[in-house]
Amino acid sequence: MRHEQLSELGQQLRVDSVRAAAAAGSGHPTSSMSAADLMAVLMGNHLRYDFEQPDHPGNDHLIFSKGHASPLLYSLYKAAGALQDEEFLTFRKRGSRLEGHPTPRLPWVDVATGSLGQGLPYGVGMALSGKRLDHLPYRVWVLCGDSEMAEGSMWEAFEHAGYERLDNLIAIIDVNRLGQRGPTRHEWDLDAYARRIRAFDWHTVEIDGHDIEAIDRAYGEALSTVGRPTAIIARTMKGRGVASVENREGMHGKPLKNADEAIAELGGVRNLAVPVLGPPTVTPTRPSAEGPLALPRYNTGDSVPTRDAFGEAVAAVGTARGDVVALDGEVGDSTRLEYFHKEHPERYFEFFIAEQQLVAAAVGMQTRGWNPYVATFAAFFARAYDFIRMASISHADLNLIGSHAGVAIGEDGPSQMGLEDLAALRAVHGSTVLYPCDANQTAQLTAAMAERSGIRYLRTSRGGTPVIYPPSETFPIGGSKVVRATEDDRVTLVGAGVTLHEAIEAADRLAQENIPARVIDLYSLKPVDAETLRTAAEVTGRLITVEDHHPEGGLGDAVLGAFGDGRPVPRLVRLAVRTMPASSTPAEQLHDAGIDADAIVAAARDLVGRDG
Repeated sequence: MRHEQLSELGQQLRVDSVRAAAAAGSGHPTSSMSAADLMAVLMGNHLRYDFEQPDHPGNDHLIFSKGHASPLLYSLYKAAGALQDEEFLTFRKRGSRLEGHPTPRLPWVDVATGSLGQGLPYGVGMALSGKRLDHLPYRVWVLCGDSEMAEGSMWEAFEHAGYERLDNLIAIIDVNRLGQRGPTRHEWDLDAYARRIRAFDWHTVEIDGHDIEAIDRAYGEALSTVGRPTAIIARTMKGRGVASVENREGMHGKPLKNADEAIAELGGVRNLAVPVLGPPTVTPTRPSAEGPLALPRYNTGDSVPTRDAFGEAVAAVGTARGDVVALDGEVGDSTRLEYFHKEHPERYFEFFIAEQQLVAAAVGMQTRGWNPYVATFAAFFARAYDFIRMASISHADLNLIGSHAGVAIGEDGPSQMGLEDLAALRAVHGSTVLYPCDANQTAQLTAAMAERSGIRYLRTSRGGTPVIYPPSETFPIGGSKVVRATEDDRVTLVGAGVTLHEAIEAADRLAQENIPARVIDLYSLKPVDAETLRTAAEVTGRLITVEDHHPEGGLGDAVLGAFGDGRPVPRLVRLAVRTMPASSTPAEQLHDAGIDADAIVAAARDLVGRDG
């Protein structure tokens, strides 16, 4: 498009942003108005996209990291003919696809944004897919705000993109100087941003973000830069074009008071149609499965760490499925993800100690149809929890593996112990949470995760645990295993992972005292096997839950949830880690936390003894 047309398109995008926010009575029009010229030039002259085929493998990807500027994004879709004006004006209304911050309810949105600092990390994952997995020439464009440049996740993304030399990634930084409550840290000091970004091996271009010709040249320069990603750092004005709001504090997140006057000041409503460039003709190639699924098999009675079983199983899954990729946070030797690396190095990605970028890259890769397994210590997923939460809003499909969970890791101490992970992952919408107790169970669940949708979490253990199930045993997600049971059971012991073995030992000891105990292996904490728990409660009337986790939100709460529909709750004792651990051996840790066989036996005696 000619520069005069692009200037008019920029004004149209501003007008439509004002109209959308006015119709909704809320939104962020001034944040949209600052970036309107940047997006007009991108849409008119550089973005390659087929709106009728949003899944076309050659399509470029556009991410609004500053997701609050959604009126601008929806205005772009309207200009491209993808949205009609009637739907456009349903912005933020009940039932509308045009939510306050973008989500994949719209087919042209890859990822949900709105929690600032996430779009560029997602873009790194997509750009890596283009370079190392898809081998396709699509570009990834990310519109960033200057406020989110204070987020550490942005700098994890800048560093990793530079390290990987992702010249198919272009960050467009809308430096409009004003954040939510006042000026941003560097205001209009473009060089302050450029110096920092260049330090991470990026090419930078500093421009006036309202100079159509300069914007056009900058995009061309970005596309001709080889071996480095490019950041276009654009000086803009928030509320550009309307004197009452332009570069004024206190206007963030508010519709304009007099929308009609603002629209007139901007030159009135326009209906320019953008002839968007189509994607190149490409032939996508995907590695096919290399063979049938042949999971590792372990002999009953052996002692095998479940993290070892996970590592061997995920390597086998990678052999059977060409869409599986593995992402490591520099702990692959501990999580055993290194086994996948040895078998499939071309589908293995190292993100070092940068857990936010680790999870974000997986979200980006799964938008391209890949099936990521992401592994780190269970405790360290806390660093990336906001990305996990947002991934569920993106309807992302991720396999997360948290190793070194609970006090059972022993001498490393509390900083390394995941004691909140089950609660955190159970709280994620639509998630699956699994905690296997032995190697064959771990292998089966590792493979089953790849077939599910949503956020899937598998908790593994550091130390060896006895193999109690044969390789032929099956473990449906949402199920459980009754490990010990008689018609005369007086109490039910419910454990998972390491505590399941403590419960078995406790049941054997209680049997010698004529207190028969049922033992349930609750390997699936979400979804939970409510029917088996209810049956046990009806038979025994007493439940003891045992978990290597804090009492809030973990196994005990999962069990309670089985009785949450008005059913009577059995007499219940909940054993969990209630004190702050310190360094000691695994056995000492379990004892001091009150979750070992001794504690279970004592709790069962007391619970049964209350009835005489």
